[in-house]
Amino acid sequence: MLVSLHVKNLALMEEAEVEFGNGLNILSGETGAGKSIIIGSINLALGEKAPRELLRERSEYALVELVFRVENEEQVQQLKELDIYPENDEIIMSRKITASRSVGKINSETVSASCMRTVASLLIDIHGQHEHQSLLHKKKHLEILDEYAADKLKNKKDILKKRYQEYQKVLEEQKKALQDGEGREQELSFLEYEIQEIEEANLIAGEDEDLELSYRKMANGRRIMEASGDAYEMTGGNGSATEQIGRALQKLQSVSEFDPRLGELSGQLEEIDDLLNDFNRELSGYMTDGEFDEETFYEVEKRLDLVNHLKDKFGGSIEAVLQAKEEKEIRSGRLRDYEEYLQALNERLEQAETSLQEISAEVSKIRLRCAKKLTKQVQEALVDLNFLDVNFTMEFTDTGKYTANGRDEAEFLISTNPGEPLKPLGKVASGGELSRIMLAIKTILAESDQIETLIFDEIDAGISGRTAQMVAEKMNVIGKNHQIICITHLPQIAAMADHHFLISKNVVRNATYSNIVLLEEQESVTELARMLGGVKITDTVLDSAREMRELAVSVKNKK
Repeated sequence: MLVSLHVKNLALMEEAEVEFGNGLNILSGETGAGKSIIIGSINLALGEKAPRELLRERSEYALVELVFRVENEEQVQQLKELDIYPENDEIIMSRKITASRSVGKINSETVSASCMRTVASLLIDIHGQHEHQSLLHKKKHLEILDEYAADKLKNKKDILKKRYQEYQKVLEEQKKALQDGEGREQELSFLEYEIQEIEEANLIAGEDEDLELSYRKMANGRRIMEASGDAYEMTGGNGSATEQIGRALQKLQSVSEFDPRLGELSGQLEEIDDLLNDFNRELSGYMTDGEFDEETFYEVEKRLDLVNHLKDKFGGSIEAVLQAKEEKEIRSGRLRDYEEYLQALNERLEQAETSLQEISAEVSKIRLRCAKKLTKQVQEALVDLNFLDVNFTMEFTDTGKYTANGRDEAEFLISTNPGEPLKPLGKVASGGELSRIMLAIKTILAESDQIETLIFDEIDAGISGRTAQMVAEKMNVIGKNHQIICITHLPQIAAMADHHFLISKNVVRNATYSNIVLLEEQESVTELARMLGGVKITDTVLDSAREMRELAVSVKNKK
């Protein structure tokens, strides 16, 4: 349940703290006092869009914080699956808004707005002022039914979605195959040409690197030979390093017997002389083997051009060329066996459609069974809401095509007077009636889900008198098992409050402030009197308010 709401610098609210209780929490106040700010602030904390104009004038930021107590094990498990863990059985959701950005947090960890909305959907259900208008759209009707039947439908709908995707995939493949068939001979001829082109190249993985190396060597052969010859002359020819080192070695060896140190140096120079002689022999051999062969150079260049041409054409590497050849062979085989391939596709499509048809039929049967139960319960709830001779049902039609949601199209039908035919809601229901119908539906859905907190923003629009009393009694019934937060302008509903809050507006030093306070019993009676009698509250109006409150308490005690 929603334990508390903290609002700071939001529109007319400078700062307010509200602690909600179990059962029916009523919020009332004069028009323009700021009742909508309370619902708006809750929506903000739950991840809805944050208009910058909501930031109170001359304030650097606005803050909304909600504290939920979560004790239902199923809800706790669902939150854990979202990587959200209640701390001391509490979830704290907050939103801080500045002129340039907004930041949402859950238990002090920053999260995205979409994450906040997902978490909120597990904890609270908000019925806005005009949400009942959504009943005018048939699509909403099927959504309501599926929500009601969620425990029986969820797994089936997951399977349905998967099978629909599989069906669509085969359908697309068949469509492409039929398109391919139009230019099959021409494509087949071209594929065979390309396959042959790659086959005749006899490519070997890695040979392009060897060819590049050989080509660079041959293309620079003259420079290589000139440089190698010069190096040989410097190290092994007349007057070369080898000759000079040999003379130096003779000089040292002739006197090394006179000093052991000179013997060591003579030995080192002898090693250098041996190394240089070995180097000269290898360099000489390299120059002999490296003579330029024009025919070999031509063959390497030609082969390299072929390999690079195929790489450019089929993917940038020899591996990609060979992979392209495999794919083209598969494609070629498919086109050669086109009729067999098409037949196999048709069989696959038949199987996919049969599977999709079966699961769609299962989903439809569940919907039909659950629709009977739902409409029966809604009809009973509507009687409680002063629809005395109401008939409420649901009509199904086949869309004639498969979708990820099955083939069903469904619509609620209603008759509010004896002898009148059933008609779509939008053709017979007024705004006030739609509001009561949505309340009836919400009542039924609340009984079947785990969401503990329900918020109704002026659900009482367009009703009064006896109907208002019955709506109040229905709200009281829902409040026995759920926490209800309701903004209302009707005293009949406000009288049923377990906790009554007054939202007021004051002007201080030319600045307007909204405030919210929890009313004591007598204060609640006074507020009921204001709702009954307007600006001037007489003793008679006060007595009427007191009597209304006493009657409401007696009704609450009976339920």
